[in-house]
Amino acid sequence: MKEKNLVNLNKLLPIISYGIKNDEIYCVVPYKNLTTTIKLLKQHINYQYKILSCISGVDFMDSQYRFGVIYDFLSITYNSRLRVKVFVNEITPINSIVNIFRNANWWEREIWDMYGIYFQNHPDLRRILTDYGFEGYPMRKDFPLSGYVELRYDQNKKRIVMEPVEIAQEFRNFSFETPWQ
Repeated sequence: MKEKNLVNLNKLLPIISYGIKNDEIYCVVPYKNLTTTIKLLKQHINYQYKILSCISGVDFMDSQYRFGVIYDFLSITYNSRLRVKVFVNEITPINSIVNIFRNANWWEREIWDMYGIYFQNHPDLRRILTDYGFEGYPMRKDFPLSGYVELRYDQNKKRIVMEPVEIAQEFRNFSFETPWQ
């Protein structure tokens, strides 16, 4: 059944690559065709992927396409899962799918907040996990481990103060070899 769905899916959609891994179907689509692909997968009688279960972001730092956005779908009618992958560089926006799946709203906001991947036509694209004054994207591989600024309450000023990060101790190199050998 799954192999037949893959062949038919490849005929209907502009898919770059596809396959089955861990008993789940996956396909890679161009970012320009994402919304039409997802609409077809949701509404086509042979697929009916009506549940969006997750959207994830991935940073491939030294790749031609730095970021990947992965959409996980479930078809209850056919008891089938599908993973749709889209790859983009740092400046290319991805079309939002909030108008197709409402629950994509917070996931897209989280991916924008953590990775800086811009979702075009998103109704409310703003930070969701970090502070509004936060600079940078913490899930990017080039983000510094200690961050840029820290917040603390100043007792004398009676307010929260933002200051540059000062590291109290020097970085240490750890050897992960067993000391007993």
